[in-house]
Amino acid sequence: MNSLDLIRDFAKNHGNIAPETVVPEATLADIGIDSLMLLELLFDFEEKTGITLPKDLPNPTTVQDLVTQLDRLGLQPTSGS
Repeated sequence: MNSLDLIRDFAKNHGNIAPETVVPEATLADIGIDSLMLLELLFDFEEKTGITLPKDLPNPTTVQDLVTQLDRLGLQPTSGS
């Protein structure tokens, strides 16, 4: 699972957000991910990947910002996902 898929899955399961609205150029606020949901998503990321996130992680504004941060921390795109 790549970062964008993880975000889409989380948004669908925790926020009842249509996965097709979770596109890189969308702002998190526009698709319905608020600061609390973002924290939950980051905890979910840690749980699913075993990667501990730094406490000083910058707050992303867009889906692409979040994808970039997650990829830098170790969740790399996989082929065939």
